[in-house]
Amino acid sequence: MSPDGVDFQHVSPKLATLRLGNALALCGALCGAISGLVLIVDIPALWWLMLVPAAIALFCLGLVPAQVRALRYALADTDFVIRRGVFSRSLTLVPYGRIQYVDIYQGPVLRLLGISTIKLSTASAKTDATLSGVPVADAARLRDVLAERGPLLRRHRSRGLEAASPAHIRPPRRGKCHGCRRCGVPEQRLRDRAHAQR
Repeated sequence: MSPDGVDFQHVSPKLATLRLGNALALCGALCGAISGLVLIVDIPALWWLMLVPAAIALFCLGLVPAQVRALRYALADTDFVIRRGVFSRSLTLVPYGRIQYVDIYQGPVLRLLGISTIKLSTASAKTDATLSGVPVADAARLRDVLAERGPLLRRHRSRGLEAASPAHIRPPRRGKCHGCRRCGVPEQRLRDRAHAQR
C-alpha cells in the first residue's frame, strides 16, 4: 500500500520506548487501583482482575513496536506521504501546494529522547497530518524542504505549469519563467499565454 517509486523512511525506534512507557505506566496504575479495591472490599477472589492489566501489557509489548516499525514517511513528487498501521493500514497524502506551515513540537520527554513531532497544517483540516518520532535533525530538514516546495509549487501552478517533480522546479528569473524541459512548458506557449493576457 504505497505509491510506486517512493522511498519511505522509518521514524525513530525511540518512539516505541515512549509509547511502551506510557502503556506500562497505565497498566501499573490499573494494578494499583485493583489492589486498593480488593483491600477495601476484602474479597480475595477479585485478585484475578490483575490478569487484565497483565494481558494489556503483554499485548502492548508486541503491538507497539510493530506500529512504530510500520510508521513511515516519504517525500514523493507532489505529496508528503505518511503510511501507518499494522492490522488496519492507512496512507495519508498531503500535497505540497496546500501546506501552509510546518510546526515542530518537542516536549520534555521528547527532548530527552531526541525526537520530535511534526504537524502539517493546510487550508483544509481534512488534509492536516501529524508525524511523531522524527529525529530532531531530520525534522529540521523536513521543515526546510516542505517550506520550500510548497510555495514554489503553488507559484508554478498559478502560472499554469505542471512540473514532473517539485525537486526539478527552479525559481523563476526576474519574475518570469522562460520555459524549460524540466517544467515541461515550451517557451513559445509561455509567450502566447503572456500575449493573450495583454
